[in-house]
Amino acid sequence: VLDTTPPVITLEGDSVVTHEAGIPYQDKGATANDTYDGKHDWHQSGLKVDVTGEVQADKPGTYKLTYDVIDFFKNQAETVTRTVNVLDTTPPVITLKGDPVVTHEAATNYVDKGATAEDTLDGNISSKVTVTGEVEVAIVGEYTLTYKVKDAAENPAKEVTRVVKVVDRTAPVITLKGKSEMDHEAGTPYTSPGATAVDKVDGSVV
Repeated sequence: VLDTTPPVITLEGDSVVTHEAGIPYQDKGATANDTYDGKHDWHQSGLKVDVTGEVQADKPGTYKLTYDVIDFFKNQAETVTRTVNVLDTTPPVITLKGDPVVTHEAATNYVDKGATAEDTLDGNISSKVTVTGEVEVAIVGEYTLTYKVKDAAENPAKEVTRVVKVVDRTAPVITLKGKSEMDHEAGTPYTSPGATAVDKVDGSVV
C-alpha cells in the first residue's frame, strides 16, 4: 500500500491582501489536507505548512508569501502563494504650536509659533510643513495662516489654520512744543506753541 497522492494547501483568508503600512502584519496562514495524513493546521505539529517570504509592514510595496508542504511519504503539494500589498494611505496629522486664535499688537513684529506634523510611517515631518498667508502688522484686521503637509506617499494632512487678530491698543503719544511751564505777560495775546502727536500705526495724528 503506497501513498502517492500529494496534500492540498488551502489559504486562510484572501490570496491578495491589502495591508496598511506601519501596522504589524499578521498572516492568516494556510491549512493542508492529505488523503492519508488528514487535515493539519500550519500552526500545529504534524503535516506542517512551510511559509517563505517576508512582509515588511513599514515599507510600502508588493510582497509574496509562498506556502509549501510535504506529507509523510514525501509527496509535495502544489505551492500556493499570497500577495500582500502594503500601502500607505494614512495621512499625517498637523498640530499647532500655540493657540488657534492669537491677538497681536499692531506695529510690532509678529513671530509665528508654527506647527508640528506626525505620520504613522514617516514619523516626525514637521520640517515639511508649509504655511500660506501673511500677517500685516501695520494694518489692523484678521489674518488667516494655513498649515499644510504631505507624507512620502503624497497623503495630504487635514489643513490646520490660525487666526491672527491685529489690534491697535496703544495710544498715541503727545509731545508739547515749547516748555511745559511758561511765563506770559498779562494783557498781551497768548499764542500756544502747540503740540505734536505720534501713533505707532497712524503715524503723525496732528
